[in-house]
Amino acid sequence: MRHIRTNGPRSRAAIAAATGLHKTTVSSLVEELLSRRLVRELGMDHSGAAGRPGRGIALSPHVGAVGIEVNVDYLAVHGSDLAGRTVYEHRTGFAGAGRDVERCLDEITAAAHRALTHLRDRGVAPIGVTVAVPGLIDVTRGVVVLAPNLGWHEVPIVDRLAHSLPDQLWIGVDNDANLAALAEHTSGVAAGTDDLVYLTGEVGVGAGVILGGRLLRGADGFCGEIGHMTVEPGGDVCGCGRTGCWETKVGLAELVRRVTPDAAYGLERGPLPDPQDRVAEVARRLAAGDRVARHAVTDVGTWLGLGSAILVNLFNPRTIVLGGYFAALAEHIIPAAQAALARRAVANPVSRCHFVASRLGFTAAARGGAGVVLDRVIEHPTTVSVPAPAAVVARVPGPLPTPAVPAPAVPVR
Repeated sequence: MRHIRTNGPRSRAAIAAATGLHKTTVSSLVEELLSRRLVRELGMDHSGAAGRPGRGIALSPHVGAVGIEVNVDYLAVHGSDLAGRTVYEHRTGFAGAGRDVERCLDEITAAAHRALTHLRDRGVAPIGVTVAVPGLIDVTRGVVVLAPNLGWHEVPIVDRLAHSLPDQLWIGVDNDANLAALAEHTSGVAAGTDDLVYLTGEVGVGAGVILGGRLLRGADGFCGEIGHMTVEPGGDVCGCGRTGCWETKVGLAELVRRVTPDAAYGLERGPLPDPQDRVAEVARRLAAGDRVARHAVTDVGTWLGLGSAILVNLFNPRTIVLGGYFAALAEHIIPAAQAALARRAVANPVSRCHFVASRLGFTAAARGGAGVVLDRVIEHPTTVSVPAPAAVVARVPGPLPTPAVPAPAVPVR
């Protein structure tokens, strides 16, 4: 299945030739995967070994997963199938900061149900849900340890969702930047780059770090909380309670406060504006030559480069992928950021490290959440079976083995 995912549809003979497996072994494995409906047969494949062409084997569009990103001001949901097709994608305003946790979880559950129903209606059997949250996550326990911008502390989100979603689903939670980094590494603008840093560009700022092709988690799984590193001692108070955090210089809330102070976060009346609408207003003012907007965005770029220099010196990435609003305003932010990075970081790594704008938008973490569930299917296909069209996925009891690439989807039954 990994071979097919990497190389695309192949005949049995072509798979055998490329992997070194015996033809009878490949045929046996393909037949089992066909019976589980995890792969499907296509038309004749003429690209394999010499001789009569065989039928191409491709990953199935009948198995899917859902990722949900919870943020301060929006919920993003993404559903995709094993074949890599986007089946469902939706983003809506979400007043997450300072609200009752139970009400927030109710909205997350409702969003999950809508996505799962959408997949089933299109003949895709969902096998799991992963929730992305900006904060410190205990992936093993399925607990949000601390999400300062949401005001969450020790929230058992996996257990809570397990009581409201179908029993056979895998349910997990992970840090939003980690999941976005995985999405970028597999299908984004930096796909295939084994050493990268992904920066979320939202009210909160976090980092997903991939080194040597693997997600860096740290001793407690809390790696990447770079938004709360101090860059200006004695500076503004951050949502975490400390002062001078990087987030207070480059977070979306700070940019909005400077460019549109009359529409700053916390002053809203009625539905919370979508972050993309806020960014569009900043972009409109930049296009109109607004000096305040230009200075604010340049300052963000400078501070972004200053903080990124620390990350470059620590991790020596090839690429720094800018997500969220950073990506939307990349043409205005990157020049100042690259210049500040060049001044602050060690010379040689900087010459080979550059900023790029994500193309996944504000749904990158949700996409990554769906992706890690599907990665588990690739790693452990014998745990999944889809016996009939639109059927519920059956699952063997007990926890799954740990896959080769750390995956945050936590089995709960």
